[in-house]
Amino acid sequence: MTDPATPEPSEHAEPEHPEHHHVGVDTVEAVVRRQMAESLGGRRGMLEAALPGLAFTLVWLVAKDIKLAMIAGIALAGVALLWRLVERTTIQYVANAIVGIGIGWLVVHIARNMGGSQEDQALAFFVPGVVITGVYTVLLVISCLVRWPAIGFMVGSVAGDPLEWHDNRQIVTLCTRLTWLFLAPGAILALVEGVVILLGYGGAMHKDAAVLVLGIIRLGIGWPLRLLAWGGMVWLLARNATPLEG
Repeated sequence: MTDPATPEPSEHAEPEHPEHHHVGVDTVEAVVRRQMAESLGGRRGMLEAALPGLAFTLVWLVAKDIKLAMIAGIALAGVALLWRLVERTTIQYVANAIVGIGIGWLVVHIARNMGGSQEDQALAFFVPGVVITGVYTVLLVISCLVRWPAIGFMVGSVAGDPLEWHDNRQIVTLCTRLTWLFLAPGAILALVEGVVILLGYGGAMHKDAAVLVLGIIRLGIGWPLRLLAWGGMVWLLARNATPLEG
């Protein structure tokens, strides 16, 4: 006779070992959403990445002093870094900004040694970002064309086997679309900023005006483009029920 206090076993009951469960579509959504959140760093991460470059642009446009502009960008990044260290939180986004400033300083130094004016040096500060973004975009495009989209490796990183996702055509198709959306903002920005830099160095646009336009593009257009692309990725995930495992 069965003890009435003991619940009857159910065929729908959860398994005793949850580690053997199959991963569903919600995990795909969770992975990509988490990766997007980590890449942005939230509002604070966005500010930490953008403000040092904004400080450089504003100080240059007002003071026309390349050294002062560099100091302003470095000081702002340093304050953000110190704040992170005190809080013992990740310095990833501050570090990205510091590395960007360091590369920009190197290019500015090279431009000065080559006899470039302060206007040339200010414009040179933006060149590394365009080049790095361009190379990154080309690599992402290649990953889509060869059917090994970069977003797929994000999915594979939590699926147990980092390459198993490639055996599922639905996953490959979905991740390819997501990767195209992910790379679109960088491709657009690299193209537009590259044209502005060429116009500045070619004399078709005053170099001060080019620096101002670059600052506006990065902050006023760059982040809205990224948010639009990530919104498209979320929408694409919401309308596609694609499990990680068949």
